[in-house]
Amino acid sequence: MSRYDLLRSQLAAQPRRWLITGVAGFIGSHLLETLLTLDQEVVGLDNFASGSKPNLGDVRARVSESQWARFAFHEGSVADSETCQTACAGADYVLHQAGFVSVPRSLENPLECHETNVTGTLQILLAAQKAGVRRVIYASSSAVYGDDPRLPKTESMIGRPLSPYGASKWMAEIYARLFQTQLNTIGLRYFNIFGPRQDPAGGYAAVIPRWIGQLIRGETCTIHGDGTMTRDFCPVADVVQANLLAAASEGQGASVFNVALGSSTNLLQLHALLSEAAVSLGLPTPQPAGHGPVRPGDIEHSAADISAVRKILGFEPTPDLAPALRETMRWYARQGPKAP
Repeated sequence: MSRYDLLRSQLAAQPRRWLITGVAGFIGSHLLETLLTLDQEVVGLDNFASGSKPNLGDVRARVSESQWARFAFHEGSVADSETCQTACAGADYVLHQAGFVSVPRSLENPLECHETNVTGTLQILLAAQKAGVRRVIYASSSAVYGDDPRLPKTESMIGRPLSPYGASKWMAEIYARLFQTQLNTIGLRYFNIFGPRQDPAGGYAAVIPRWIGQLIRGETCTIHGDGTMTRDFCPVADVVQANLLAAASEGQGASVFNVALGSSTNLLQLHALLSEAAVSLGLPTPQPAGHGPVRPGDIEHSAADISAVRKILGFEPTPDLAPALRETMRWYARQGPKAP
């Protein structure tokens, strides 16, 4: 039995109280679904800036009514002190997922990015410390590696940020370390996360839901650049695993870990995998991809060293990308031709 399987059994036997910020978002809603299926008590916080009520509705449809009754929702912003204190009250663990996650939008609106990612994280840390929570797990990003060219990325490699988004995530990590004598924190540097409920206009691996929508409608996908740009794509189920393992870990103080598959896929390969998934689901015959300019703020290559998260937390990544891509496309296909 894996460490994650054992943890799930332990949680089901001894429920805890969890706060998920950004609960109506892509990752937050998957954390909610998993915790409710384990009969946990969950408080959710979201202001619907990027999350959506349909995401919560999708979770509700996937759990029992008794499990849904264990969920309490607060609408509000993580940048508000009183809101954070109310949400943190009585929580054993905080899974801080609320965030401004778009690199292009952070270039257009750096102040909003800072308010959510830096001020919001600081407010959660202060509220969690006051409430006496056991541990705060917060979402960081591979964007903190910036212009450091070395691959694969290990947790010590910090370069110059290439966007306000990357800078804000690095600042959030700095604040988390400042709290290490009073509060246990673990940061998870997400690479390119994908899965059902992902907003194609959001961050992380937004290329995947955007291309899936185009493939479902029989449209041409656009590759930004020549297609050799690489990403370490990671299913959202692995992010859920990493969050729960981090919350239950025995380590003390501040730590940070990469969360990814530990492998790279270039955009040409990704398009081929998604095209194969479309064919297997009986969708329209995929069109050859077109090409467009590279987007400002995008890094050229991305690959994670996940040896630390595997050794210390017991994280076991998904062994094959294709089934998760196929399941993601199946979910979007059920939403109809207009989604995403």
